Amino acid sequence: MQWLTRTGPFWEDERMHGSDDYLMCLDEIVTDSAVGEAAWCCLNGIERHLVSFSPSRWEMSPISVDFFEDEELKKRVAVNNFWEPSTLTAILEKTPSQIDSWDRLREMAAPRFSRLVFADDAFTPLEGHPFVSGAAQRLISLLHTLDRFKTCHDDQGKRTKEGHEMYKNFFTGQKGDGGRGAHFKDSSDSEKAEFKEEMTFNHPGCPGKGLFCPWHGSTQTPQLRIHFSWPVKVDEPIYIVYVGPKITKR
Repeated sequence: MQWLTRTGPFWEDERMHGSDDYLMCLDEIVTDSAVGEAAWCCLNGIERHLVSFSPSRWEMSPISVDFFEDEELKKRVAVNNFWEPSTLTAILEKTPSQIDSWDRLREMAAPRFSRLVFADDAFTPLEGHPFVSGAAQRLISLLHTLDRFKTCHDDQGKRTKEGHEMYKNFFTGQKGDGGRGAHFKDSSDSEKAEFKEEMTFNHPGCPGKGLFCPWHGSTQTPQLRIHFSWPVKVDEPIYIVYVGPKITKR
């Protein structure tokens, strides 16, 4: 039961939400539980369903989960839940196949994240590396966050209220990271100096021009990175120029 509700089965790489997040369901805190993890994933563009036992008080669908920040209700998400074998089997038969390779990740990324522009060779560095499902899901979550962050800017390129909240939560590490640090960050000055050439990529929008991209999102197991253009500009998409192993290894 501990594995089902606390340590699995979603956490193949690392938990997507931190223990300092505040998620409520049925008047109980469900942070750092399977219910909380599934809800957090749904909030961040990763489809998740729940399966419950019968009889239990969880015989309901959808399950409503509230996300709080600084004691304020920020979002409410409905998570589909199944407890009868027949309904679970039916939904599984209709569910599209999951990401099962780096090629599949590449194929689905561009259509799904329309505000991001991927370099033609962005996913090439993944070739030859063993596929890890948890890392692929983490990469999807990072891309979803960048895609959403692009919408949180007004016509002058200034961040909206939601944009400021996202910047605080995902780009500074102040909240929502469970003490792991920011989801996205700039490379250090020493890394920029030592790996400047490796972090300069062909500009997807300007052939023949280089684009220096030290900003990145990361997975830990294995150590993968998404390098992207920064800062966000009102008249340009966010360019995704590299998805692959950590570049700044010493």
